[in-house]
Amino acid sequence: MKNWLNQHQQAMRIVLHKMRANLASTLLICLVMGVTLCLPGLLYIVVANLNMVAGEVKAEPQISLFLQLDATSEQITAINAKLKQHSGVLNHRFVSRQEAWHTLQESSPATQDLSENPLPDAYFVQPKDVSPTAVDALKTEFQSYPGVALAQIDAAWLERLHALLGIGEKAVLILAAILGFAILAIIGNTIRLQIVTQRNEIEVSKLIGATNRFIRRPFLYAGSLYGLGGGISALILINAIVSLFNYAIADFAKLYASDFKLSLLPFSIQLLLILFALGMGLLGSWLAVNQTMKKFNLN
Repeated sequence: MKNWLNQHQQAMRIVLHKMRANLASTLLICLVMGVTLCLPGLLYIVVANLNMVAGEVKAEPQISLFLQLDATSEQITAINAKLKQHSGVLNHRFVSRQEAWHTLQESSPATQDLSENPLPDAYFVQPKDVSPTAVDALKTEFQSYPGVALAQIDAAWLERLHALLGIGEKAVLILAAILGFAILAIIGNTIRLQIVTQRNEIEVSKLIGATNRFIRRPFLYAGSLYGLGGGISALILINAIVSLFNYAIADFAKLYASDFKLSLLPFSIQLLLILFALGMGLLGSWLAVNQTMKKFNLN
């Protein structure tokens, strides 16, 4: 056990010494990986914050029934009776065209130039069951009522927003997978070049009895450390970009009496990002070591 630990310590010392000797190139590799990992991280922050905002919006759907302009008082009374007795209706509210026209004129002075009231009478219905299937069924039923010109669900935009956010979450995963392959290429190419430059040392080590594990170990440690450095660089960049963004919009948000700001990545996601980068670094170095050593018959 002690011998095994000494071998790993020796490999780690060798790797750290070479990284310090080539500090500029080491930092550049970590920075490139950090920028690569920064992209899905920032996209995740945007999607997560939009999800948070959407969750704060009142999501209870309301069905608006716009009546025909020539709807008779009998039809209006019949619709009111049906809504009052309907088992799926929680409550309903009637807004006459005169009331709606008066409200519109107060909120928009430009409408005062209009000679006629273009607005219809309307009912606003709150369903008991707010599931999409139940609400769609009520909308279809209400649309068939005599005198109803249009029935529409007012919260449909919120459903579309949640659907778009769902697509955004999938886009984060797809982007992370694509950039994961980019990290494998970066690490693989770096380790491959190191093996090529150290080929003579590897051949001498093989001649004096070094095992394949002994030869691979420093390169695997190097790939893991590159991945770890890339993950830490990504977190530094993400936090810096989000902090700068929040600082830039602070005064703008105050103009609208808002305290809006982007939230940073939660600790669990930060840890996952570092582990992902470390894993990609280890996998990339392992693939590069095996392929390169086979190519040069060093296995």
